[in-house]
Amino acid sequence: MKRLSLSATRRALEPALRRALHAYWRFARAMTLGVRALVIDEEGRIFLVKHSYVSGWHLPGGGVEAGETLAEALARELREEGNIEITAPPRLHGLFFNNRASRRDHVALFVVRAFRQSAVPVPDREIVAHGFFAADALPNDTTAATRARIIEVLGGAPVSERW
Repeated sequence: MKRLSLSATRRALEPALRRALHAYWRFARAMTLGVRALVIDEEGRIFLVKHSYVSGWHLPGGGVEAGETLAEALARELREEGNIEITAPPRLHGLFFNNRASRRDHVALFVVRAFRQSAVPVPDREIVAHGFFAADALPNDTTAATRARIIEVLGGAPVSERW
């Protein structure tokens, strides 16, 4: 019997997991709202994460929980995914309709330039890799949406309404 690698297993299970989560969201929530951060360090590098359950490199972030503000969700996600603490108010870049996730998903993207990282994050079950990357040296499998947001913020491209 052929053994699958962890990444091959993840890729094989990813579509079923997405369908299950979206089926749950369809019945449990009228709309989903998430936050993402374009964290830019003093050298102009961008913080990206690689999840265990979806392919590619992404901007850090996640869902806004019931009773949580966008700012609180952003701060929580950055702590959890990157040991990053925001030290000045982030700037809202835009609100995006994420029809790649579902017909109900929206994402608020914030630009974070003032922060401190208490320690280099240790990979775990959710975040398997992370790092700061120059905008012209992003990993090959950085998602199209991540690349588009970076170009909007750093390159002055028009802001899309869609993630």
